[in-house]
Amino acid sequence: MQTSITTKSHDLILKLFTFSFYMTMGIVVTFFPLYFDYKGYTKIQIGLLYAIGPLIGIATNLLWGYLSDRFQTVKKIMIILICGQLVTAILVFTSGWFSLLYICLAMFFFFQQPVNSLNDSQLMLSVSHSGKSYASFRIWGSIGFAVSAGGFGLILRHYGTGLTPILCILTISCTLVITFLLKDARQGGKKMELGGMLNIVRSKKFIWFLVLIIVMAVSHRFNDGFLALYMRQLGASDSLIGYAWMTSALSEIPMFFLLSKYGHRFKELPLLAFAGIAYTVRFVIMGFVQDPGWVLLVQLLHSVTFGIFLFTAIRYIQQIIPDEYRSSGQAIFAVAWSCVAGLISGMFGGWIYDVWGGSTVYFLGAGLSLLAAIGFLGTHLLQSDDGISAGKVNS
Repeated sequence: MQTSITTKSHDLILKLFTFSFYMTMGIVVTFFPLYFDYKGYTKIQIGLLYAIGPLIGIATNLLWGYLSDRFQTVKKIMIILICGQLVTAILVFTSGWFSLLYICLAMFFFFQQPVNSLNDSQLMLSVSHSGKSYASFRIWGSIGFAVSAGGFGLILRHYGTGLTPILCILTISCTLVITFLLKDARQGGKKMELGGMLNIVRSKKFIWFLVLIIVMAVSHRFNDGFLALYMRQLGASDSLIGYAWMTSALSEIPMFFLLSKYGHRFKELPLLAFAGIAYTVRFVIMGFVQDPGWVLLVQLLHSVTFGIFLFTAIRYIQQIIPDEYRSSGQAIFAVAWSCVAGLISGMFGGWIYDVWGGSTVYFLGAGLSLLAAIGFLGTHLLQSDDGISAGKVNS
């Protein structure tokens, strides 16, 4: 009985942590671009600010993922990262010059970027021992993101975009408190060797999988980085922009449940190809939208694009990476779909937006999604029976 209560308590804390962290992510994704726009920065400057996060994330995801595996701890790493976020967030919001802001935001992303992959790592380690579904925990991230985007959008509509720093620091502080209550998911177990990450990536098919992930993720990151600015250009209010993000986050929930129950019936690569086609349709429609109100309906397609993409890719990664390399493997995946893709989209997206407009950004994203879909489907058709899905990467 005591074990059951302890397990329920631990599950609740994991859900609360996921909820709280994704509230902060909702602010970073949804309202940071609007805040920087409010402070008077150009679209190119905003694009450069968003590009520094993925650039920093390439190194920091691998660093903290490796340290987590090497020292068999997630909780202690999380405490360091959330404390770092809190301090650097204060520096970001008190920076007056663009050059200083750039440095402070780089420091913020150094601590913020790895938390997503480490959280996925601790969730997958937890469900591997309990037999519960990853979706039952990750769904609280979607809810937290939706509450942040929708609820904070209403608050900012009434009190102004200048309130963004207070909301951000508040959510980070809540996350930090919850972090101290976490049970460490990495105590004991087999320790990784120094060359563990090299063992993970030596498969050519694994590398090809990451390349396709990057191609499709660039289009997704175009939307992450420029949706708010695109809607603002169309005349949307902060609250409507928040509703758009809330709609997309809520749309993930039923898809996660469906995939956790029925997803095993379908192979991963065809599912990812389907997600790529859905992304293509979604971004073509976005390129033609003239009324910001229609964006809310288009955001419902987030369920069959990102919902399928994230869940299926993580399931694929989970099958081929041993538990002792879990954080490192998840970090490599995060570097591919979040950091490298985010760097490409941030660097080129702002320039394309400034020169040719937001519609062109979305049309380009649609083309990249279609290319990735063809790649996933072609790989599935050409892949031999003894391909990478047949077993885990040798360690």
